[in-house]
Amino acid sequence: MNRKDFIRTSALATGALVSRPFITYATQAKYKTALIGAGWWGTNIVREAIKSGECQIVAVCDVDDRQIKQCLGEIGKLTNDQPKIYKNYQELLQKEKPEIVINATPDHWHALIAIDAMKAGAHVYLEKPIGHTINEGKAIVKTARDTQRICITGFHRRYSPHNVSGQEFLKSGKVGKIKEVRAFVTYNFGQGKRVEDEPTPAEIDWNMWCGPGPLVPYNRTIHPRNWRNHVEFANGMVGDWGPHWFDQILWWTDEVAPKKVYSMASTKFNTNNNNAPESQVVAYEFEDFTCTWEHSTLNGRPTSKTEEVGVYFHGTEGTFHMGWTKGWTFFPRDQKKEIIHQDPVLNQPDLQNIDLVFADLLKSIKSKQLPFADILKGHRATNMSLLGMAALKAGKSLEWDREKEVFLDSTANKYLSRQYRKGWVYPKA
Repeated sequence: MNRKDFIRTSALATGALVSRPFITYATQAKYKTALIGAGWWGTNIVREAIKSGECQIVAVCDVDDRQIKQCLGEIGKLTNDQPKIYKNYQELLQKEKPEIVINATPDHWHALIAIDAMKAGAHVYLEKPIGHTINEGKAIVKTARDTQRICITGFHRRYSPHNVSGQEFLKSGKVGKIKEVRAFVTYNFGQGKRVEDEPTPAEIDWNMWCGPGPLVPYNRTIHPRNWRNHVEFANGMVGDWGPHWFDQILWWTDEVAPKKVYSMASTKFNTNNNNAPESQVVAYEFEDFTCTWEHSTLNGRPTSKTEEVGVYFHGTEGTFHMGWTKGWTFFPRDQKKEIIHQDPVLNQPDLQNIDLVFADLLKSIKSKQLPFADILKGHRATNMSLLGMAALKAGKSLEWDREKEVFLDSTANKYLSRQYRKGWVYPKA
């Protein structure tokens, strides 16, 4: 990050966590804003849109009436806006013509909704990972540039004060020469149990929920929230958690992508319904450093000195841990020197800084300048996750053309996209 970017982001961080009186939400409303995907995380984002004082919530779209009801309850606590309810996002875009669309749907819906929203004239707040496949991401970036719409990635960790200061520390040279980087998420979720398919609840349009993905039987271990561990709709832990931490790595380095990737995963141990890898390692070769990803749902690494998530930057002067709920810590090589630490500043609920991302979105819309978490950065970080999954499927090391965004082994390029269900058209980059 250059000095200009750091100062800009620091200014955003300084203004964090500012609450406004209820009345200002209505009187200062400006941008017609629609939420598509009214679940847990979408509700977190729309809450911050309202608190910005610059958004009028005109519509909420979800295929599950239960999620809409709960989300409307939260919206009603903050504003007098009376958003219209939709189950079809295309109808919403046509009738409401929103200026801002928040896309907080499951991963397999990200590309189509983001692209259609931008083509309809809206700026987009897009949750990570930006797509389910690499070519979807390429199409999203192209649409953002062609339409000249702002498309911001929900990288709240890119804006959190301790992440900003941590990146400054990394770039200062105090960690020394960094040649080894390790990103990780290691939780012990326990065995779990198998849950049988069941009739679809009357409140949900399951066909539309599945959308361009395969139409699978309804199972409550998929919806709500656990779709992240089903490869029909997401890419497991590396797809869910990975983009946040890969973004921290790409923020630190001048390189935009690895040149080679290899992955392996354990055979399934748990008895749950998940089909994404429960334990996976990915190795990335960059020009100037090596990077590994490790995740586990089987063991929380009780011997670790830090928390269960983050990135270790191993330098010649010590090891730097960029974390989440515990901030960042530098462990000097010289054990006589003091350990350096900074605590985080995080919002409730769910320990995030979405307000800073949304503030940057609004600023970028007004200035017509790309945001700090521009969609291209979201694309590159998401690609890291998807490259790992592609290498796992291929069962071998793959070389990556960073400019053309294709594998040098043409037989592996089939992993760049997926087959959409009949009735849905895969986007073209």
